[in-house]
Amino acid sequence: MYLKHAPGRGSGPGYPPLVTTHDGVTFRRMPEGADAVYVVGEYHIDDIRPEDIVLDIGANVGAFCIRAARRSRRVLAVEPVLTEALQENIRTNDANVTVVSGALGDGGTEQITWGDETVTVTTHTFGEFTGMAGGCDFLKCDCEGAEWSIRPGDLDGVRRIEMELHMPPIGGPVNRPLLDYIGEHYDFAIDRTPGYDVKGVMGILHAVQKSAR
Repeated sequence: MYLKHAPGRGSGPGYPPLVTTHDGVTFRRMPEGADAVYVVGEYHIDDIRPEDIVLDIGANVGAFCIRAARRSRRVLAVEPVLTEALQENIRTNDANVTVVSGALGDGGTEQITWGDETVTVTTHTFGEFTGMAGGCDFLKCDCEGAEWSIRPGDLDGVRRIEMELHMPPIGGPVNRPLLDYIGEHYDFAIDRTPGYDVKGVMGILHAVQKSAR
């Protein structure tokens, strides 16, 4: 994972140790049970544009959104469980990222468990999150099956998608109309070998809107 300790930053009594990745992003080191992700090599970010509105749904502790903020001036990160650590890491890296504490869904209330922690949150539709962000050009989505709640038409205007796709036992059934919409409007590939092997992970979707070619 190319991590190293970051001595001298946040050291001393009462301060958790920090870790720094090979590309210079510093994170609070989370306990093992938190399921924190510091490196997101499975996602392609090289074509994020400075003018892009980037939406990171399932931001975890900030591995994607902090790196995205190096390329784009407008990044919105959505995270239901690890929000406090996410906000701390954004400050540590002086990243221009807006954080929303919440989850993707149909607007109802959901109980979400991640690692050793369980929270109850009010979900928002993808359209509501794009409204908060002022649009969406680049979507990264890793939300344990909630991606299937996205209404196909809400992807109108989204140039790029990087999305982890799930199937039971993670999340609900596959949303076939959503896949059909992506197949019609995007050139895409599904990487069947994500960075880790978890039952219920279909793969990582890399999609480019056909009209953006």
